Parts: sequence; structure tokens; C-alpha cells
Amino acid sequence: MASVEEQKPSAVEARQDSKVSYSDEKLDEKKEVEIAESVRGGVYEDVREIDLDETGKERPIETDIDVATRLISLEDDPTLPAFTFRMWFLGIGLSCFGAVLGQIFYFRPQTVFVSQLFIQIIAYILGRILEEILPGPGNEHPNLKMTDNKFWRFINPGPFNIKEHVAITIFASTAADSALAINIFAADDLFYGIQVHIIHSLFAIYHSHPMTSHLAKRSCGHLHPYSSAYRKSGSQLMGYGIGGLMRSFLVYPTYIVFPNLLPTVQLFDALHRGKKIFLQKKRVKFFWSVFVAIFVWEWFPEYIAPTLTGISIFCLANRDSAWFTRIFGGAAGNEGLGAFALCLDWNYVGSGGGSLGALFTPLSTQLSLYCGTALCMITFCACFAMNVWNGQNFPFLSQQLFYENGTRYNQLLILDENFRLDRARLDEQGLPWFASSQVVAKIGHSLAIGSTITHVFVWYGKEIVEVIKKYRRGETYDPHLEKMKVYHEVPFWWYIAMFLGSFTMAMATIYSAKSGLPWWGLIVAIIISTVFLPFVITVYAITGFSPNIQPLVQMLGACMIPGNPQANMYFTLYGFNTLDQARGLIRDLKMGQYTKLPPRVTFTVQSLGAVVGGLLNYVIMKVIITSQREILLQVQGTHIWSGQQVQSFNSNAISWGALGNILYAPGGRYAIIPFAILIGLAVPIPFWLIHKKWPKAKADKVVTPILCWTIGYLSVGINSSVFTTFMLAVFSQYYLRRFRPRWFRKYNFLLSAALDGGTQVMVFVFTFAVGGGSGKVVDMPRWALNPVGNPDYCKRLT
Repeated sequence: MASVEEQKPSAVEARQDSKVSYSDEKLDEKKEVEIAESVRGGVYEDVREIDLDETGKERPIETDIDVATRLISLEDDPTLPAFTFRMWFLGIGLSCFGAVLGQIFYFRPQTVFVSQLFIQIIAYILGRILEEILPGPGNEHPNLKMTDNKFWRFINPGPFNIKEHVAITIFASTAADSALAINIFAADDLFYGIQVHIIHSLFAIYHSHPMTSHLAKRSCGHLHPYSSAYRKSGSQLMGYGIGGLMRSFLVYPTYIVFPNLLPTVQLFDALHRGKKIFLQKKRVKFFWSVFVAIFVWEWFPEYIAPTLTGISIFCLANRDSAWFTRIFGGAAGNEGLGAFALCLDWNYVGSGGGSLGALFTPLSTQLSLYCGTALCMITFCACFAMNVWNGQNFPFLSQQLFYENGTRYNQLLILDENFRLDRARLDEQGLPWFASSQVVAKIGHSLAIGSTITHVFVWYGKEIVEVIKKYRRGETYDPHLEKMKVYHEVPFWWYIAMFLGSFTMAMATIYSAKSGLPWWGLIVAIIISTVFLPFVITVYAITGFSPNIQPLVQMLGACMIPGNPQANMYFTLYGFNTLDQARGLIRDLKMGQYTKLPPRVTFTVQSLGAVVGGLLNYVIMKVIITSQREILLQVQGTHIWSGQQVQSFNSNAISWGALGNILYAPGGRYAIIPFAILIGLAVPIPFWLIHKKWPKAKADKVVTPILCWTIGYLSVGINSSVFTTFMLAVFSQYYLRRFRPRWFRKYNFLLSAALDGGTQVMVFVFTFAVGGGSGKVVDMPRWALNPVGNPDYCKRLT
């Protein structure tokens, strides 16, 4: 290898060539090839010319080209098999496992998702075990005379390889997503008294293929065609079809990064590439040490000492002030805003709900988020103090509907026997109210929807159009995409067939279920998903933040089909869940591109994972609702179980589906919420103009959809982690990235993987051991760090 001095000119050239931000002009193919060829050795080498600046020191990771060539390995071996017995056995098994865990997380007090990192770690451990115990060419069994034939190569072809590992991870993580269809089931059970007979559900689930039909029984005695897998696979596979058709400009380009994939991809590289490098052994040892340490530690904040979830000096100083609870509390669900609290529970600090991890989300994204969070705290407190929307009549934080006197609203009293709005009954009951914080949150979400559209147009519109033109001319280049050309691509007709089959299934479902959603409503919902997908993906892939268009979908459904909450649920399912599943497909297609998994393998495991997960989602949902019903209906819940997600979904279905043309109409009580979408369209413009006038002001770093969305960021769940997460983000994404670039490149994302993985293993074990997942809760005895009331000693308000 050339000396550092000899590398300097090339390093300078590489740095200048790759100095491209997401909004700058993209490199031409020749320059990109030169950059890719300048990568010598693995991405974890101590000295490579592409990593050095003109002084011979390692420069920070700053651009999309840096990510593609300096954080992710370009190494590939096309001869490695993916469809092996180990892949199928572990893929199906971990799909069931992931679906169970995903449904458990759905009922947590803070939104947490099953991390791909967690599944990835379990898959690696089990894959290595099978590598050792299964007979095959790679493991000559002493009691079995082996022959190197096709069958035994299928059983155990040799070392557990990266392609098997990636396929298993995508298979299981697809199944682990708790689909929006489960929201409908849970809401029907908890708030409408509609229950699906398990025998009919199992029958329906196993016949959830697009070419079959289903029947399930409703608790009131007549047939009611519900099926979680049927609806889940319908909306998911439809989303997969749409996403696959747009992969040319939403997957292939270099600027489509997906920051939340980086820890996962780096862990794949650490476990499977460069094993002869001594440093690699150090990285693997580092990973497992952190993994074990966090697994042991998480038992304290999660079970033994819940006070560690939120240590508030202010609450300890004043335990009798309601305002101290509202501002500084936050260790219990829907308690307070968590200002300046110290959180030592990685379940809330690190994963950020599974999408905005402190160690991998870009600093500009996180600064936008926490500026919005500061506005959130000020706005919530001001609205409550001034009694805006009668806020003082209701809990400070809540997702439920209330009567004006503060008691919980009985939605069934305003609906007829078909669960449609009855105007006479509504006149008797009166219109429901939201907590003022919930109204502000809805305004923020609406602002975010409008700002997403304008933000993508003004900052990324030119690049998207250019990428599409290059793809049509056959000029699309990405160093990882170039490596993928040795594999057969998925034909467009596969995705078209998947979409048409899923559409047929969806059309059959809305009529057989008597949902009230007409055929044209389904088509409109799908059009909404398709139109908004490029906007959502662009923001998500570049910033790590995924805009949520669910409020817009519910709003449009209410306008087109008023007075019908059940129809609104279905419209939301196909208008939002379809887009959300397409987002997941595109993210995993990018992971396949980064790790060089053949596209047809990715397609297969994604499709099967969507179907396999449906059954387990349904079963676990029923178990938890049966055992924790009263807690799930409470405003605050516990620090373990909460119905906040299904409460919010149900409240939106009633307020939009049944009452949307009353509550949100011009002159209505909450008319500002839909109007905020139009206001949001203008939010990015001032920042764009400032950047044009004063480029050094860094106005282009403000992610306006996040700034708007986080105005309601603290409206739900456990909020004590906000301050700690912000400090950790600054340390990682500013200090380490800029001043310790080598450590950042080699260990930062691996640290995130270890912390998330160890934490989620602990949560799974905890849930079934003592948390009630097995039907029995084993409570921790009360002591100083597990007090009666709120864990942080704040005054109990709810």
C-alpha cells in the first residue's frame, strides 16, 4: 500500500470530487467510478486514501458519496447462496418471533418498533449454530458419510453467509411490523364491542391469499368478514407493488441514503467481511461487550428501578405542584413534557421510537426536531394555561375523546346499530372534545403534511427530475448499484401482478366486510398513497424522518364518506398503510443494494414476510387485550402497558369519520386543523429564500416537515428521554463525527446496533418473564426507585 504522503494528492482529489451535498449537482459517472476505485481495503481499515484530507488526517463523513464509499463495503461474492435451508428455517421462525414482539411493542406506553438490528443479531447467533450442527459440505458429520451434492449444499453449504443473513433479516422484519389493520381490530374490540371469533379468524388467515376468500364471525351473532392477515397482506402487498414500480428513482440513486439503515448495514459488514483483519475482531468483541452490558442494565430502568426512566431534579424538589409535573415530569405515560429530565433507559433514549435514533440520524434532522420540541413545550403549556379549547377540563396529555365536563366520551351513544352517525343521538350527547395538547399535535401534523410537499419541491425537485431522466437514458450510476448488475432484476410485471392481485383482494374485502367504503373510495385512497410516496420517501431517505400523512388521509375520507367511522378506518388502511408498507419495501430494497442481496431474493422474502406476520399479529393482539383491557382503556396506563396508539386511532376515526364535517368544517370547533395543511405549504419558503440570499446562514439545513411535526411531539407517552437524547445526538453527530471521525466511522453505528439489539432482547425476555406477555404479571416490590405513583416522584395528575 502506498504511504500516507503518496496518497495525499489522490485524497485531495477524492475529497473535492465527493464534496456534494444532497442538493448540489451530482457527480458524473466517470468521477464516481474514480471515487469508488480509490477505496483501498475494507471500510474499517485505519488508513485509506479516500478517508484522508489534504493534511493526511481523516475527514468527517459529510456527503452521500461519503456514506456510499466510506461507511459501506463494496465487497461482494455473487457465488454465495441465499435460498438455503438455514434461510428458510430461520426466516419463517424469526418472522413468527418478530410478529409477536412487534405486537407487544404496539401496546407499549411509548411508540417502539422491533429493530432490524435486534432481528439481525438473533439471526446471526442462530445461523452460526446451524452452521455448526447441520450436516453438509461445510460440516462433515462424524456419523454420516457426506457427499457434496445439491441437497446437502442446500442444507449446509458452508459458513453462514451475508446473503442468507440479510434475507432472514428482511423476512423477519417485514413480519414484525404491526400493520394498521391491527388498529382496526383493536379499536373494534375495545371501543365497539366487535370481536372476531378465533376459529373463523384462523380459517380466514390461512386463506388470505389474493385468490381466496374468508369469513369471520362477529360477536353479535351474525357473520362479519374480518381477517387481520387478509387485510394486512392486502394493504402491505399493494404497497410493495407501488414501491417496486418506483424503485428507479426511490432506491437506486446515491443520495437515497436512509440513515437508519447504516447501523444495520455496518453490522452485516462487521460480522461477515474482512475477518482476517485484526481490527475486525476488535469490532466484533466491542459489539458483543456492549450488547451484554445493555441487556443487563435494562433490567433496572424497565423493571427493578423505574425511576431511572426519568430522573427529574425539579420534581424531587417539589412533589406537590401540578405544573412541575406537566413541565418536568415524563417518566410515566401521558404525565408531562420531560423538560431537563435525565433518562437512563435506552429503550426510549436511543431508538427514538425506532426511526430517529440519536446515534445515526443526521444532526440537521435532530436539531430541527428539538427546535420543534421546544416550541411544543411552550405551546402546550400556553394553551393549557389560557384554557384554549377548554383544555383545563381535560387531562394535560391524552388521546381520548371527552365530554365537556372531562369524563370519557361514550362514542357508541352517538352511533346507530350499523356504527354510523345518528344525528338525534348526537344532539343528546353533544360534540366530543380533545385535550388541548392533542389539538396542537394535530395542527402540527397538518402543518408537516403541507410543508413536506413544498420542502421536497424546492430542495430536491430538480435532483429527482434529473435522476429520472438519467435512468431513462441508462446513465444512472451508484457504486453499489453497479455491483448489483450481476444479478437478475425483478421484472416490472412481478410488481404489477402483485399490485393487481392485492387490489382485487382489497376490493373484495371492503364489500364483504360491509365497511361502507365504496369502490371509488378504495381507488382514491390508493391514488393518495401513490402520489405522496415520492415526497415521503425523499424526506425519509435523506433526513431519517418519515412524514406521516395519516391525518390527511383521514381528513379526505371524512370529506368523501361523512358520518361513517368504519369506512374511515378502511379508507385510512388503504390510503396510509399502503404508503407506509411501500416505504418499508423501498428501505429494504436499499438495504439489499447496500449488502448485494439479489433483488429476486429480496422480493420473495418481503412478500412472504408480509403474509406470515398476519396470523401472529392477530393472536398476540387478542391475548394482550384480554389480559390488559382495563389498563388499555386508561388515559395514563402503566410504564409497561398502554392503549395510547389504539386510543388515538379510534378517536381519529370517530372525530373524522363520524364528525369530520361538523368538528373540522369551516366555523367548526377544530377548523384550524385542516386549514393548517395550507399554512404548511408556505412554511419552507422563508427558509428557501434566506438560503438564496444568505447561503452561509445554513437555512437549507432546517428540515421544515420535522419542525412542524414536532410541535406535537410530546403529546403522548413517556417524554423523559427528550433532553438526554438531544445531548447524546449532539455528542455523536457533532463531536464524534467532526472531531473523532475515525472512531465515528468504525464504531458509532456499531454501538447503536449493540445498544438497540441488547435492549430489545431484554424487552422480549422481560415481557414474557414478568411483564404479562404470558398472561401473568410479576410486580417488582416497592422501594425508593420503584415508588407508588409516578416513577419520577412528580405529583400524580390522572
